[in-house]
Amino acid sequence: MIEKTYTTPSGTIHYWIHTIAADTAALVFLPGLTADHRLFDKQIEYFKNRYNVLVWDPPAHASSWPFQFDFDLMDKAKWLNGIFEQEKITKPVIIGQSMGGYVGQAYAQLYPKNLKGFVSIDSAPLQRKYVTGIELWLLKRMEPVYFYYPWKSLLKSGTNGVAVSEYGRKRMHEMMMVYDGDKKRYSQIAGHGFKILANAMEKDLPYELKCPALLICGEKDHAGSCIRYNKAWHRNTHIPLKWIKDAGHNSNTDQPEIVNQLIEELVRNI
Repeated sequence: MIEKTYTTPSGTIHYWIHTIAADTAALVFLPGLTADHRLFDKQIEYFKNRYNVLVWDPPAHASSWPFQFDFDLMDKAKWLNGIFEQEKITKPVIIGQSMGGYVGQAYAQLYPKNLKGFVSIDSAPLQRKYVTGIELWLLKRMEPVYFYYPWKSLLKSGTNGVAVSEYGRKRMHEMMMVYDGDKKRYSQIAGHGFKILANAMEKDLPYELKCPALLICGEKDHAGSCIRYNKAWHRNTHIPLKWIKDAGHNSNTDQPEIVNQLIEELVRNI
């Protein structure tokens, strides 16, 4: 994997790419909130010699710092497209975990003809109809909650709460430790992320997926209402939904072999 950068008005995004052929699909891995490119190590390892692969540290996360918190979800989608243009990626398949899945849906809204495939990993629909007014209200007010929560408790709940496997918890702990000693930055990343998510939902846009798509969700995903959202998303859209046994919110780290197989099945049929 080669590390590269993409400059935006708000800061510089770091991403990693491995290309095997220009006409091959590009699997684009987008980590969730407070996670970074390491979330997808098991996927990169498996796919990098089969397809073009790309993964980023999201804006303000890990290596993509310093960064101003003046962007919204659509900006992230536009910057992602800028990276595609920079790398001459014409067949992107977005695989987004949690917040990464929302970025993928924002991309689908802005560039519906560009997206060749979409995989949601423990994410949820971006449409307004799926969330309640109180959920939106809370999403906009999360930064102080994170800031005043004791760091050791946050570290424990942040790792044990998203994964059930030893590997998954260890990996999340490593990613959270980037912010050890700088809880303000961690709180800003989380608070800003939830706020721009709420704002995107309030836009009440279609966020329609016009490409082959797949929903993946861990059976033990207890992050927010992810299980409820995925059931409703599948019911309303008929997008295939695969439940992953013995997996939490980061099901791609808890059961990487199963998730990799599901991703490959989708890509083969594009």
